[in-house]
Amino acid sequence: MTTSLSPVDWTAPRPGQLPYTYANFAHAKRFFFGKWCEVASDRHLARPLDLSGACKYSSLFMQGVFGGELRGHYEHQYNFIDGRLVDLSHDAADVGRMRHPYLHEPEYFAVPELRAALQLCLLRTDVWVAEFVQRAG
Repeated sequence: MTTSLSPVDWTAPRPGQLPYTYANFAHAKRFFFGKWCEVASDRHLARPLDLSGACKYSSLFMQGVFGGELRGHYEHQYNFIDGRLVDLSHDAADVGRMRHPYLHEPEYFAVPELRAALQLCLLRTDVWVAEFVQRAG
């Protein structure tokens, strides 16, 4: 069975639902870490120590909440919001081990496997965004 993916430009700027502030970032990080722990529990994995491995989910969550653009490459993705680099997992161990975590390769977002993975991640992140925005409002 072949699945047709809509032609989403993942790197195009999108409007946010909440303003990006340091306080809102801190709330989003706490909320998201709780959700990332739930994902680990659902998968019968150990409780995560940080947001290692969460960059697809976290960047989509951040874009849904605060808007902006997705940026990244094969190793990591992050956000560009209001003219600044924003990474919910900036202090994760996996990001710390990367040589160039903030390299941006726009053509990477055209890779069919990544496009499919991002569509699947949206199934969770859209729900998380709605919950976070409702709690914040």
